[in-house]
Amino acid sequence: MVGPTYPYRGGIAHHTTMLYHALVSRGHRVSLYSFKRQYPGWLFPGRTDRDVSALKLSAECEYTLDSLNPLTWWATGRAIGAHQPAVLILQWWVPFFAPMWMVLARLARRAGIKVLFICHNVLPHEQRPWDTWLARGALGLGEGFIVHSQEERARLSALLPGRRVAVMPLPTFVLSDRTCARDEARRRLRLPLDAPVLLFFGLVREYKGLRHLLAAMPEIRAELSDVQLLIAGEFWEDKQAYLEQIARLGIGASVTIVDRYVPNEELPAYFAAADVAVLPYDHVTQSAVAQLAFGFNLPVITTHVGGLAEVISDGDTGLLVPPSDPAALALAVIRYFREGCKERMAQAIEQARPRFDWRNLVNLIEEMAT
Repeated sequence: MVGPTYPYRGGIAHHTTMLYHALVSRGHRVSLYSFKRQYPGWLFPGRTDRDVSALKLSAECEYTLDSLNPLTWWATGRAIGAHQPAVLILQWWVPFFAPMWMVLARLARRAGIKVLFICHNVLPHEQRPWDTWLARGALGLGEGFIVHSQEERARLSALLPGRRVAVMPLPTFVLSDRTCARDEARRRLRLPLDAPVLLFFGLVREYKGLRHLLAAMPEIRAELSDVQLLIAGEFWEDKQAYLEQIARLGIGASVTIVDRYVPNEELPAYFAAADVAVLPYDHVTQSAVAQLAFGFNLPVITTHVGGLAEVISDGDTGLLVPPSDPAALALAVIRYFREGCKERMAQAIEQARPRFDWRNLVNLIEEMAT
């Protein structure tokens, strides 16, 4: 398997690492290859691509790939060929890696190794003119594909007609087995003990729709006067525009911003402090944050885009609203608290947990590897 893992951060790195452990626990021998340099500094918009967590989620790995050095691609491809595995699993999420993946896939196929892509995004959230060409070139070397939604399946089938594509929702992310009591979590985060708390979690990027949630806050505050919005995640775009929107709406007293990557050991406090996660995406393929919330039995209010409706059962494990609609978002939040949905939905999430077990993904990989 090839993909990011610790010390790199983020959802794809966590997915790679947890899949590694799920495969090993099934008895498979897995050789994991990752990066000694993942991105050049000019390409990564965040402060760092390294995970600062004290609670490390790691795997046994060979760090051989440099995204800017093709010699390392060929050396890694030859090492994979020498192992003669049954299958090469490549994590796909951005076309930047297309040339490197082409080299690895070609060398694997030349050695008689089946190539399987796990596609988190067939095409990136913010597309450029050459992305489709790069994606078709790299993914065209795959012999099987796993995507996380029916929408992504249709996108991949349009890109590469007639290919074998299977749909498997993202498994639940459990990055820490630590627990935190609600009141203790709120004290740590300096939140009121008795107020309704909304959590917007993850990198702040335009497509994630934070501006719509902020626009909904005045209407929410009219019904829930003491409501608090906790925004936890590094800003990957102009933070000042959001601060100006908060000031313009007069909601500053109801908003707490933690502008940084939240390490694994701190996750329990954020999700224990919240009454609901609110993810107002404009567009998305799937959401690792939703599955992270599920890992803490926290219900989700989100938008009916991408594969979210295939994961969130509307009225059962969360609520779905149209995208880019602050009024609908406000009504959903108000309904959630009026109807006292948290406990009932948390129980439904617990009951739905087997559907999002990592063993399901392992089963599918075993099937597609034959």
